[in-house]
Amino acid sequence: MDRIDELIRSMKQNDAQCDADKVRAAFEMADSAHEGQMRKSGEPYIMHPVEVAIILADMGMDTESIVAALLHDVVEDTDIPLEDLRRQFGDETAHLVDGVTKLSKIPFSSREEHQAENVRKMLIAMAKDVRVIIIKLADRLHNMRTIEHVSEQKQRDKSLETMEVYAPIAHRMGIRAIKEELEDISLRYLDPIAYQEISARLQTGKEEREKFLSQILRKFQERLQGHYNNLAIEGRVKSMYSIYRKLYVQGRSFDEIFDVYAIRVLVDTVNECYNVLGEVHDIFRPIPNRFKDYISTPKANMYQSLHTTVFDKSATPFEVQIRTFDMHHTAEYGIAAHWKYKVGVRQGKDSLEEKIAWVRQLLESQKDSVDAGDIIGSIKSDLTADEVYVFTPKGDVISLPLGASIIDFAYAIHTEVGNRMIGAKIDGRMVSLDTQVHTGQIINIITTSAKDHGPSRDWINIVKTSSTRSKIRAWFKKERRDENIAQGKAELEKEFRRNNILLDDKEMEAFLIRLTKNQRLNSLDEFLAALGYGGISLSKIMPRIKEQYQKLYKDTESEEKRLQKQVEKAAAQKPKAATSAVIVEGLENCLTKYSKCCNPLPGDHIIGFITRGHGVSIHTQSCSNVVGPMFDSEQADRWVECRWADVVEREEMFKSTVDIYGKDRPGLLVDISIALNNMHVPIYALTAKEQPGEGTAIQITFGIRNTEQLTHITRSLRKIAGVDGVERAMQ
Repeated sequence: MDRIDELIRSMKQNDAQCDADKVRAAFEMADSAHEGQMRKSGEPYIMHPVEVAIILADMGMDTESIVAALLHDVVEDTDIPLEDLRRQFGDETAHLVDGVTKLSKIPFSSREEHQAENVRKMLIAMAKDVRVIIIKLADRLHNMRTIEHVSEQKQRDKSLETMEVYAPIAHRMGIRAIKEELEDISLRYLDPIAYQEISARLQTGKEEREKFLSQILRKFQERLQGHYNNLAIEGRVKSMYSIYRKLYVQGRSFDEIFDVYAIRVLVDTVNECYNVLGEVHDIFRPIPNRFKDYISTPKANMYQSLHTTVFDKSATPFEVQIRTFDMHHTAEYGIAAHWKYKVGVRQGKDSLEEKIAWVRQLLESQKDSVDAGDIIGSIKSDLTADEVYVFTPKGDVISLPLGASIIDFAYAIHTEVGNRMIGAKIDGRMVSLDTQVHTGQIINIITTSAKDHGPSRDWINIVKTSSTRSKIRAWFKKERRDENIAQGKAELEKEFRRNNILLDDKEMEAFLIRLTKNQRLNSLDEFLAALGYGGISLSKIMPRIKEQYQKLYKDTESEEKRLQKQVEKAAAQKPKAATSAVIVEGLENCLTKYSKCCNPLPGDHIIGFITRGHGVSIHTQSCSNVVGPMFDSEQADRWVECRWADVVEREEMFKSTVDIYGKDRPGLLVDISIALNNMHVPIYALTAKEQPGEGTAIQITFGIRNTEQLTHITRSLRKIAGVDGVERAMQ
């Protein structure tokens, strides 16, 4: 076969040590195994593994990778077992083939779960040998190149999977050529109208564009030629998907895209890069705020280059990228450059370990997640191509996805920094924790030394990265098991009521045990706890729960009878006591909860409101949700008198929030935190916002016993220099 000869020629050009005999032996086994199998295009199936191997050979991959590429579908699509490959080609090849083999023989409840588990398996194999993912990317690239031969639905499904999983991985691996081709092909099938519009727009100005680029290239040659030992200058047009993102995602017009045209200049050394930059700014007028130095601050995917956008004499903007030849090899091939330039697995092991640390972090962040689909969400959110680069006070660079918050930054430094965070400053100014960070900012995280301090559950809805979300959930899983179980039970009961899932005690127990087994958990408490800390998303599994309920119970008993049974059961049972801190007049062992609108404390005058299905909600008598509604004739009979029990013996902790107003001076927040720490007050949440002039408004939620302790705390806080006022916060 001519393509095999071409494959071996390409290998020898990139690797003089290649084992051509081993490659031919692998081809012969694959050709024999796939005999009679055809692709949707009508060509023999063997052409697919050969084309994948050629892609890898052009990237400069080693013999083991090429052999594994030729054999990568043998185990999955033929009767040859993995052990046969291991005996003939060794453990290394067998591991690579197994890493890219799908879990086709394991039953899954949905296509999404199947996809997620295949990705998880691939990443686990990649953590041991990065070549697994490089082979998989080449495999996906050839499948996308021939995707026109499959059904329209499969075209869309594969394109979406490619855009969500494989293109982001290629980006993080630094393999630009594969990333851009995967994105462009996927876009053609996901949004064909937009693709055609961009293509037509580019085609319309093709002659003018080529003329423009040739003029610019001539100017570069005239200025730079002869001043550098090795110099390469080339022009390019931005990829289709990059233009699409700026037009349709960022909402720009075509004229506002400054880097549709780009000139790339390659030289030998870093010093020469900066010299070329000076020459470029001397020839052309630079556009302010459009210079980026990725040499001194490389991207997370190892990319290094100088970027500047300039105008020519006709006021046409274009981008200039300046980098060394080595940087260019890394930009094109990413981690694959380790093999192309003979760094390989063994010589560059430490370097590779560092470059794929994100894989282990991704897998580590998902170990507490029961939902297999979360790993796809992690890839989509954490491996985004749009990144920001911010600094710690010591000057360390932290790379985060666009849209990341202060909380993401804190957890990117260290998990404990995030868990103990109580405030933050950006460029010396106090900011709230939900503030989004931007490139170039210097961020200082303020932490507490209180051992029992932890994150807020609200943070889960604020953060951008799934790794941060997983770390927060992990803290709640470890530190708040009982609270998680209660939270999970409350969420489940609420959703069951909302969806009219009504069962008696015996049926409910059997139903919940069935759900627990479906989630592959060992006990009902584990299931409820996973709901509580977010390891299982109730919104995701609720459709399946409803379907199971309909199948098991709905057909055997009318909804009317079941509802009547629940009413009778509720009337016969006494509600369980949630706390002994509050006594509700006229009701024994009554379920109570403290209203979040006013956060009542022992010492407050309180009143209760009988809710539907949630017991009695306890409010302060001065709460805004009490003063008006109490006189509503329709609800008057639902208000009941309440009083505090002997809370001194109970030693229960209550949440209270205070607003602090004052002058924004250096160290104010630190002094407040120290004061609370000295009073042994646990801090649950803290936000700070600038006020007109030089003022600041700080809101802190902490744990206390009663109003007497709150009075003591507010007095102490008022004595701090710069504090003008402290008030208890009420909604």
